[in-house]
Amino acid sequence: MNEVLGFAGELALLVLCVPVLTWALYLAALSVLSFPPKPPLAPSPPSSRFDFVVPAHNESLGIAATVKSLLSVDYPAELFRVLVVADNCTDDTATRAREAGAIVLERFNAELRGKGYALEHAFARCLKEGADAVVVVDADTLVSKNLLSAFAARLAAGNVAVQAHYGVQNPNASWRTRLMRIALSMFHQVRSIGRERLKVSAGLRGNGMCFRTSLLREVPHDAYSLVEDLEYGIRLGRRGFRVAYAWEADVLGEMVSGEAASRSQRNRWEQGRAQMLAQHGWPLLRDGLKERSALLMDLAMDVLVPPLSRVVGFSLLGAMASALLLALVGHGAIASAAFGVALWCVALYVFAGWLHSGTGLRGLMDLGLAPAYVAWKVVLAFRVPRGQKQTEWVRTTREGETRP
Repeated sequence: MNEVLGFAGELALLVLCVPVLTWALYLAALSVLSFPPKPPLAPSPPSSRFDFVVPAHNESLGIAATVKSLLSVDYPAELFRVLVVADNCTDDTATRAREAGAIVLERFNAELRGKGYALEHAFARCLKEGADAVVVVDADTLVSKNLLSAFAARLAAGNVAVQAHYGVQNPNASWRTRLMRIALSMFHQVRSIGRERLKVSAGLRGNGMCFRTSLLREVPHDAYSLVEDLEYGIRLGRRGFRVAYAWEADVLGEMVSGEAASRSQRNRWEQGRAQMLAQHGWPLLRDGLKERSALLMDLAMDVLVPPLSRVVGFSLLGAMASALLLALVGHGAIASAAFGVALWCVALYVFAGWLHSGTGLRGLMDLGLAPAYVAWKVVLAFRVPRGQKQTEWVRTTREGETRP
């Protein structure tokens, strides 16, 4: 009887291990490919005309710094401009943006609220007024001076959509922001560079996105979900367009160090990705296999791979269950080895993210707090707020602000 139960238990664990090991091997493969290649050279002299688009909802505290950062990029001033969309603002965001040198588009619509609608409003003007490309930058962001040059190099190479490296502006605000720096390095650098090397879509990250206006005419940006970037990136992939990755150019967003604001921000990200998983995960995989499209299959994996905390949790639970089964009935060695491989793959992914993060020894020490961070994220999965309208602005409290 023990022999039968042991065999059945190990078989069940191996079945459960298949998705976990698939996720982990995918992350490990991207980790191995995450060393950046040499960036392409920008055209000389520059000729592409860019419009920066900054969607802003009650961002008076930091909008001036963002506008000044954009205006200081190393690119001919006559070839770019900064447009701030003051969307349903009740503060002086518009005034501060104008004073900093931006063109301000004020938008008020009590029903159609959210970043997607703000972008749609600005893109309509950009298309009408002759820009070659638009660049989306969040209102709490500082950018590297080479941002437009990096985008111009990719556009000259024939790309129509480009994503810059999206990192953390304030990694030393707390242990949480340093872990966020490492986490975003995994998600934004390790995965994006690996996908760029595979010549599939590097993915859109919401901040630091660049689109040729010809692309926006062909595939309109009518994406309004909580993760409008992921939604639009999937739509581009289905039309055969990939997103290139400009790893050498930075957009650095402010990450909140407080637990309450972090919880709100993380809830929205998790909620939005869950929506995309339900709508697009399996259909993308099915169509990718049917069409033998690496682009679609990779987009499917990007959606199907759950947050790292869950991959780690499933791997640990499987490893412990396998070890217990082995100790009790002498079966489980194969399952234990499989879950062990998954854990080593995850460790490689985390190590690659730490290397890319530049947080050094302090970041490595902060990884010791990762179990608490993972536990916090697991708790969040069971505390997703209900009844919230999915497309409206839900603004994260910024550092230095006090919640009323």
